[in-house]
Amino acid sequence: MVQKIFDILPPKKAEKKERLIAQIEKETKEKKFFPQLSLKKRGLILILLLFLLLVTSVSFQFSKAKIKIWPEMETVSFQTKISLNKGVQNIDFENKILPGKIFEVEKIFTEEFPATGKTPKNAEGKIRLYNSFTTQDETWLKGTRFVSTEGKLFLSKDKISVPGAVVKDGKMIPSYVDVEVIAAEPGADYNIGPSKFSVFVFRGTPRYEKYYGESSQPMTGGGQAPQVKKEDLENAEKILTEKAKNEIIEALIGKIPLEFIFLKEASEVKILEKFPLAKEGQEVERFQFQVKAKAFTLSFRKEDLDNFVLQYILEQIPEEKEVSRDSLKINYSPIGLDLQSQKTSLSLDFSAKIYPKIDINLVKETLTGKSLEEAKTFLEQQPEILRIEAKFFPFWVKKIPSEIERIEIEYPILTES
Repeated sequence: MVQKIFDILPPKKAEKKERLIAQIEKETKEKKFFPQLSLKKRGLILILLLFLLLVTSVSFQFSKAKIKIWPEMETVSFQTKISLNKGVQNIDFENKILPGKIFEVEKIFTEEFPATGKTPKNAEGKIRLYNSFTTQDETWLKGTRFVSTEGKLFLSKDKISVPGAVVKDGKMIPSYVDVEVIAAEPGADYNIGPSKFSVFVFRGTPRYEKYYGESSQPMTGGGQAPQVKKEDLENAEKILTEKAKNEIIEALIGKIPLEFIFLKEASEVKILEKFPLAKEGQEVERFQFQVKAKAFTLSFRKEDLDNFVLQYILEQIPEEKEVSRDSLKINYSPIGLDLQSQKTSLSLDFSAKIYPKIDINLVKETLTGKSLEEAKTFLEQQPEILRIEAKFFPFWVKKIPSEIERIEIEYPILTES
């Protein structure tokens, strides 16, 4: 049988051959770009490339520039005088008057002091006086003398009402009365224990044995007693007055709000009353002294002073200059306090740093689209600028954004360069 030869393949075989050739070409291309990577790794690389492309696009779209600018600065100093007036409600810049406010406080100070004096002290006690002489009531004089068995003389402190004795079943039953007595002389020797007493005036008479006394408790208090001296009162007044003057000022300061400035030189203290709570010669170990004091001052708000000084400086410097409020340094001292009219004056000595004004928006518009070096060169060429510092976000961005909203400028930076 003769074998058939075909110049053209049958349709099915031709289609199979084309698919085989296409597959080989595809694999050849993939091997060309990813010669040693699996399909999974190739997919990860594509995702990473897409992510990097997205981040780069977003970073450029939302990039920011932050620029700090240090201006050329100079310090200016001035001196002037101003007045404080309680009758003024607002700052009077033209007449240099600040609103003043009166603060006052009143307080009583009390302190205890020792009595340094000494006075002789007579012993005292109580005697029970018995009457076995008569049934008649009697009245004896104040100062009736009683003598103890130790020979110590005591006197009755008051008149004595002696009740009459009672006769019962033919017997005389003595009556008695308790008598407050005091030693005839001062001294600790009269602090005797319980004793028996006779009535001194009845010596040598029948009454001497019929009237007698007994004490059941010791006599006490004889010796020396503390006493308030004139010098004690004078010393207490001096000490407490000085203390009141100092402490009333502290109380006044505590009453003044923090936004007000307290000037001790613009304050006054008055001592309204001074009185001891004991008398000269009074027998006490310690006594109290009182002082009533009042303090008042004419004060003013720190903010008012700062605003006045700031406005004063602005009126003295060129319009193209600005004042750094944080750099204000103000020294002041009162001149002639007149609390009666509720007025006073201040001598001012003040200084501040000033710097050029710049149009921030104009600077932003000028810098848009510039590179970091171009921006630095432009800014540093300006005579009013001392130095700059620029940062971009993200860090790989090399140009300032074209939208001024994404440009942040800090001006002025007043710290030392």
